[in-house]
Amino acid sequence: MDARLFDILVCPLCKGELIYKKVEQELCCKPCKLAYPIRDAIPVMLEEEARVLAPEECA
Repeated sequence: MDARLFDILVCPLCKGELIYKKVEQELCCKPCKLAYPIRDAIPVMLEEEARVLAPEECA
């Protein structure tokens, strides 16, 4: 994923900072407890496509 793109992306719900998880290919929002997938190097920033994070993943 392009580092410049990561610098401008925020959570579409709360506008908070996202954490890039390279191995999982996800962008995580701790306050919303959601992980947005990255498919073919493109972040999918739709709430309905996001995965709900387990409590231990939010730490």
